[in-house]
Amino acid sequence: MNAHEIDYHIYGEEMQYVEIELDPQEAVIAEAGSFMMMDSDIKMDTIFGDGSNQDNSVLGKIFSAGKRVLTGESLFMTAFLNVGHQKKEVSFASPYPGKIVPIDLSEKQGKFICQKDAFLCAAKGVTIDIEFSKRLGRGFFGGEGFIMQKLQGDGMAFVHAGGTLARKELAAGEILKVDTGCIVGFTQHVDYDIEFVGGIKNTIFGGEGLFYATLRGPGTVYIQSLPFSRLAGRVWAAAPKGGGKDKGEGSILGDLGDIVMGDNRF
Repeated sequence: MNAHEIDYHIYGEEMQYVEIELDPQEAVIAEAGSFMMMDSDIKMDTIFGDGSNQDNSVLGKIFSAGKRVLTGESLFMTAFLNVGHQKKEVSFASPYPGKIVPIDLSEKQGKFICQKDAFLCAAKGVTIDIEFSKRLGRGFFGGEGFIMQKLQGDGMAFVHAGGTLARKELAAGEILKVDTGCIVGFTQHVDYDIEFVGGIKNTIFGGEGLFYATLRGPGTVYIQSLPFSRLAGRVWAAAPKGGGKDKGEGSILGDLGDIVMGDNRF
C-alpha cells in the first residue's frame, strides 16, 4: 500500500468522533478544526497541501495547495505522526450532528468523489484533490456540487454526513434525483449532472431551488438529510433580529414584555 494502513473506531450516535490507532511512524492527515484529542507521543505538524508526496517540487506543492483554495479550503492541512514506539490514538470530531462515513479507497477502485466540505481525515498518502466539472451546466447552477473533491489512493478516508445517512446502490442506467446540497459523495463511475426543475409553479412557489442533481449508475451514492447550508439557513432564520435585542424576540409577547418590564437599553 502507498497510504499508511490505519485502524479506527467510530464512537457516538448524533455527534460522532473517530478514533484512529497509529502504529509507530504511521500518520493521518486532517482538515484544520477537526482535531479532538491525541496521545502524548503523537506529533502534530502543519503541512502545505495534502502531503501525499506525489510531487515534491516547490511548484508541485504550490499547485496542489492552490487547487484546495478553489474548493474554499485552507492552503494547509494538519498531519499527526506517531513518533513513539507503541500504538497511539488520535481522534477527530464531526463538525455538526450527523454520521462519520469510513471510505476504504482500495474497495472503491482508488477514487471517491465527495462534497468539498465533507472530508474529515484520511491516512497519510491519500490524495485530496478537486474534481473539475466537464459540463457547463454544473458550473453555473450546481451550487455546492460545482467543484467537488476527489479522494485518491489505497488507504482509509473519512467523510462527514449531516443528519441521517442514506446509502443507495444504483444499477447501470438507474437514475436518482437529489438536492445538490444533500450529496455527500459517490463512487467514480456514477455520472453526475444538474437538471432544471421545470414548471412555473415549481420555479416560483416550490421552495426547493431551481435545480437538482441527477446521479446515474452504476455505483454507490451517499446522501445526507441535513446539509450544513440548510442547517445554517434555519439557524439564521430563527436568530433574533432587530438591532441586537437579546430577549423576547422569538415570542408573541416579546414587544409586550418590553413595555411591561421596561426596556432601558437606549
